[in-house]
Amino acid sequence: METVILAVVIAVVVLAVLGGLVVGSRRKKPLPPPPPAAPDITAPPAEPHVGDEAETPRDEPRRTIEEVDLPGGPPVTVEEPPVAEAVTAPEIEIPEPTAGRLIRLRARLSRSQNALGKGLLTLLSREHLDEDTWEEVEDTLLTADVGVRPTQELVERLRERVKVLGTRTPAELRGLLREELLKLVGTEVDRTVRTEPADRTPGIVMVVGVNGTGKTTTTGKLARVLVADGRSVVLGAADTFRAAAADQLQTWGERVGAHTVRGPEAGDPASVAFDAVKEGKEMGVDVVLIDTAGRLHTKTGLMDELGKVKRVVEKHAPIDEVLLVLDATTGQNGLVQARVFAEVVDITGIVLTKLDGTAKGGIVVAVQRELGVPVKLIGLGEGADDLAPFEPEAFVDALIGD
Repeated sequence: METVILAVVIAVVVLAVLGGLVVGSRRKKPLPPPPPAAPDITAPPAEPHVGDEAETPRDEPRRTIEEVDLPGGPPVTVEEPPVAEAVTAPEIEIPEPTAGRLIRLRARLSRSQNALGKGLLTLLSREHLDEDTWEEVEDTLLTADVGVRPTQELVERLRERVKVLGTRTPAELRGLLREELLKLVGTEVDRTVRTEPADRTPGIVMVVGVNGTGKTTTTGKLARVLVADGRSVVLGAADTFRAAAADQLQTWGERVGAHTVRGPEAGDPASVAFDAVKEGKEMGVDVVLIDTAGRLHTKTGLMDELGKVKRVVEKHAPIDEVLLVLDATTGQNGLVQARVFAEVVDITGIVLTKLDGTAKGGIVVAVQRELGVPVKLIGLGEGADDLAPFEPEAFVDALIGD
């Protein structure tokens, strides 16, 4: 019995010892860290939208910029925006009268042209007029662009008359030379620009020529000539190929109160010319001036198109005047251009521009002989009123001087 009790006690002790060992080993192992607590997340402030106030508006009185005191300096003055000025129409100019305009411009013409007359008078005043002298006379005329055949005719008449006269005082020679030059230039030809058809209105004038001769400027100046004579004018900007040509012509028209008909850039020039005549008829004006694009006389297509413009315009009425603008400084080279234009459109008159520069006065004779049409207008400068009706007497007097 005692033995059984002893065995039970020993067993209990052994179990207690073993339990203590297990518990000790467990305490030596590190416990896993506790799971982190969820952080308190604060939502970011909402972004203000366009038009939202940054904070709740308060009912406070607001001050204007004039009431805010700035540190230092004078108070700020708010200026009212300037009021746009009303666009005013350009002032209408009163062109210079055309009567006697060439006489008033005679000094300008004679400065560059009377070398021809003075040269001839000097040669004819020699004591002995031998063959060498007459050859010099011919050279002087040819240098002045008179042309071969007109030069030969003039020299023959001069030789015959000097031989008959016998004496050659300066006054006699000047009178003789003046008479012969007037015969060459022609005094019996009608040089008026035809703008007053008897059976209708308006008169129709078409201006043609090669590039660079001054057609648009001449058209604008011609409008001034007509307005100065009391005529009403419509301008047709049928030069749709050159940049700003329509603007340039419109500016000329506005200065004298003439209406300008224009079309889109690079548009059909015949259409613009047609509309110009149509509006001219509706407005009841006296004259319609049609400015055409510059033509290279060597380009067949461009010249054919010029003929088309003329045909389209003539659906309204016949064209009364076709003016060919020539640069007088080109001399005999301009005659080649003139021939081609005369074949495409019936040239009725010539306008010689830049006659106050290096041009030779003899070109007047040469171009009239070549085309069989008269010079009707000459340009003697770049001024607005420097286009003058051609007057043979005043022109010859400027050539030979006083």
